[in-house]
Parts: sequence; structure tokens; C-alpha cells
Amino acid sequence: MEDPEREYDPTQYVPEAHSHGKKEVWKVFFVLLFLTLIDIAIYFIFKPSTPRHLTFIALGVLKGFYIVAVFMHLKYEIKNLILTILLPLILVAYLIALVIHEGGALEFSNYIQ
Repeated sequence: MEDPEREYDPTQYVPEAHSHGKKEVWKVFFVLLFLTLIDIAIYFIFKPSTPRHLTFIALGVLKGFYIVAVFMHLKYEIKNLILTILLPLILVAYLIALVIHEGGALEFSNYIQ
């Protein structure tokens, strides 16, 4: 056992850093690569439309949430903290979808007149 009267010296004690490991980093890389390739494929396959735009937004939110869950260790947090972040994110995505929809509706009403 160490001497209790000995003072703490930060140069003598360096805590060991926890590593995700190479396997975890490559897993994250390939998941994000797969989602990005889906983005690119949708861009070139489908014509510009509201469903395509909503798909881009959904995939972007999915990638963002995955990055936050992995690198900010959110997947290990309690449910209330996850909901605190997830619910406003859903609201923002909903508002973006409404803006896209309204933008298309306003453009259509200009052609009617």
C-alpha cells in the first residue's frame, strides 16, 4: 500500500486512455461509407423531387446521429439524455420537411396565376 502522506504528483500518475480499437473505427468508417454511397446512388438514379430531398435529409440525420452516438458515447447514455437530443432533432427534421413542401407549393401557385 502507498504512503498516505505522500502528495499527489500529476507527473507520476498518468491515467491510461481508453481506445475504441481499430476494429471499431473501421466499423464506423464502413457504415458511414455505405450510407454515403447510398446518398450518391440516389442522387444519380432519381430525378430531383421532394421524396429525394427528404431521403437526403433522413440519411444526413441518420449519419449525424450515428456519429454522435459513437464518438460522443451517446449510445451508452441513459434513455432520457438520448430523448433530450433525439426529440428536438426530429422536430428540426419535420420543420425542414415542411419548408421544402411549402417551397414547392409556393412555386406551383406562381404557375397558376
